[in-house]
Amino acid sequence: MSAMPFFSDLKLLDTLQKTVEALGYKNPTPIQIQAIPHLLEGRDLLGCAQTGTGKTAAFALPILQNLAKNPVRSYDRETRVLILTPTRELAVQIFESFKDYGKNLNLNFAVIFGGVGQGPQVRSVARGTDVVVATPGRLLDLIQQKALSLEGLEVFVLDEADRMLDMGFIHDIRKVIAMLPSKRQTLFFSATMPPEIQKLASTLLVNPVRVEVTPISSTAEKISQSVMFVDRNKKKDLLRHVLGDKDLTRVIVFTRTKRGANQVSEVLERNGISSLAIHGNKSQNARQKALESFRSGKIRVLVATDLAGRGIDIDGISHVINFELPNVSESYVHRIGRTARAGAEGSAISFCDQDERSFLRDIEKLTGQKIPVVDHPFFSNNAASAPLVSRGKAKAMIERRYR
Repeated sequence: MSAMPFFSDLKLLDTLQKTVEALGYKNPTPIQIQAIPHLLEGRDLLGCAQTGTGKTAAFALPILQNLAKNPVRSYDRETRVLILTPTRELAVQIFESFKDYGKNLNLNFAVIFGGVGQGPQVRSVARGTDVVVATPGRLLDLIQQKALSLEGLEVFVLDEADRMLDMGFIHDIRKVIAMLPSKRQTLFFSATMPPEIQKLASTLLVNPVRVEVTPISSTAEKISQSVMFVDRNKKKDLLRHVLGDKDLTRVIVFTRTKRGANQVSEVLERNGISSLAIHGNKSQNARQKALESFRSGKIRVLVATDLAGRGIDIDGISHVINFELPNVSESYVHRIGRTARAGAEGSAISFCDQDERSFLRDIEKLTGQKIPVVDHPFFSNNAASAPLVSRGKAKAMIERRYR
C-alpha cells in the first residue's frame, strides 16, 4: 500500500474528516495508514502496536464510520461494539476518544469498569448502546446480572492483550470470548506477541490483516535517553536536582512499588514540586483526579508504577524519569513511550544504583542501544563500576530491600 500523507486520503466520511481536522490531526500515523482501509472493509485485524502509535484512532474512526453508515438501534442492554481493555484509565481514555471522534454522529457510548458503584454504568447500557468500552471484571459482573448482553455484537476489540495476560485476565478473556457471536469483526492489539498471545489471536481471528508498527525492542527516535549512576540513598536528592531544571515541564516519574510512588510524591511536595502519585491502591476517583491534574498542568510531576503508567496517554509529556529501573526490560520501552508522543520530542532519564546494573544491561540488549551516561553532583563510582550480577540475583536483592 502506498503512503497516504493526509487523512483525506483514507476515505473517511466528511463528518469524520472535519472532526479530526478540528482536533488538529493532519497526517495519519503508520498504523492508521495500514489499518483504516482494511477495517472499513470489515476485515479482522491483528495489530502489533504500542500505545502512542495512534492505535485508538486507527480502530475508532473506521468503527464509527461503519456504525454511522449502518444505523441500527441496539436492543435494550445490548451493544454493537465492545472494546475490552486492561485498566480503568485506558478504558476512560478510549471512551473519551470515541466521544471526541464521534461527537457529530448520532451514536451513543458507555464505559464500564470496577472500583466504583455500578448503578450509573447499568443505566448507561440499559437502553442499548453503540459502543461499550470495558474492563474484564466489571463487564462479566454486568453480563452475569443480565444488565448487558453480547448477543447483538458486531465488532469486538481486544486491546493490549499482552498486558491482559500480565495482569492475570486471561481466564476472564476466555469467558468473554465464549459469549461472542460467531459472526463478527474482531480486532486484536498487543504490544508484544508471546506464544500464548499468538495462540489466543489464532482462535479469535478469521483471515486477519496483520499490521505491525514500532516493535517492542525499539524506542521512539525522538526520545533522548540517558542514565545517571547514583547510590540508592541519594536518588531523592538527585531527583530534586534534576527537577530544578525548568525545561522539565511535565514529568512522569516511575517507581517499582506503590509505597515508593507515595514516598517520592511526598518528598517532592515537601520540596515545593507539585506532584501526585497514581497506582493500584488509589481509588478510581483519586486516580482520575491525578490524571486530570497532570493533563491540565495543575501538577508538574506524576509519580506512577508500571501498572498504572501503562494506560497514561497524555500529550506534551516532556520527560520520563525512571527513579528505579524496571526488572522487566520491556517495561522500560513502555515507560519511556509516555513521552515523544504525537510527533513531539521527549527525554528519558534513568537512575541506576549498584543493584540495578543487570537491569540496565538487559535494557540495552533489548533495545540494541547503549544509553549515554550523564555526570551529576551525586554521581556514584560504585554504581558505575559495579560488577554485573545475574538478573535473578539482582531481582532477589531488590525484592529483599522492599519486604
